[in-house]
Amino acid sequence: MRLNLERHGDGSPLVFLHGFTGSAATWAPYVGEVPGSSVLAIDLPGHGRSPRPPSVISFPEIADTVVAVLDGHGVGDATWLGYSMGGRVALQVAVRHPTRVRRLIIESASPGIPDPSERRARADADDALATSIERDGLESFVERWASIPLFATQQRLAPEILDRERRGRLANTASGIAAGLRCLSVGRQPSLWPDLPSIDAPTLVVVGADDRKYLALGRSLAAAVPRARLRVVANAGHTVHLEQPALFWSEVRAFLQETDA
Repeated sequence: MRLNLERHGDGSPLVFLHGFTGSAATWAPYVGEVPGSSVLAIDLPGHGRSPRPPSVISFPEIADTVVAVLDGHGVGDATWLGYSMGGRVALQVAVRHPTRVRRLIIESASPGIPDPSERRARADADDALATSIERDGLESFVERWASIPLFATQQRLAPEILDRERRGRLANTASGIAAGLRCLSVGRQPSLWPDLPSIDAPTLVVVGADDRKYLALGRSLAAAVPRARLRVVANAGHTVHLEQPALFWSEVRAFLQETDA
């Protein structure tokens, strides 16, 4: 499967992976935040301009597909920045293709669900959600998705930013989002917890102080990866890059400068 890639600027390659219902366009307001980088923003399966998967493909296969996209653009190792679902994909790439990951930046992401029965239950729940998206349409789902507790802190944002995010989600299709969810559900992701100590790349884990679930996950993730550091951003929830962009990108730039040195 071929995935769409949007490239901006010249310099050291920096791969951006968006969250569920996002796309490469999610990162458009931020492509100038890391000077000296060539930003490679990829549309994950079923999102943006990438096709919907014809069937359920495995999480490792998705990681292979993302790496193949970079092969097609002549990119070897890169720095990877993944938010939420995109962070889970970036972790899978780091475990499966370690030589392709120079540095790793993980924002509000889980290494997976350790318990197999809980994974199956989550996969079933996400399959049911995918079916409801196909039945009820994308607009109905986007309204429900924006109102879940995970995104409650976004209500602090300016109306124009919320409207931009809504329009970005609606630029997808119901069939694509549903198919992408069936593949990219955390219920179908192998638990990467046992593999985290093998990640050798310098790693930055960023979480919002108001996102209790992912704050706990981020602490455990940073403790398990040998060269990881944790940054907790105040007055932010799940979408740190959106809620506190100046602080988020300041942390990213400082991490890149330090690891360059």
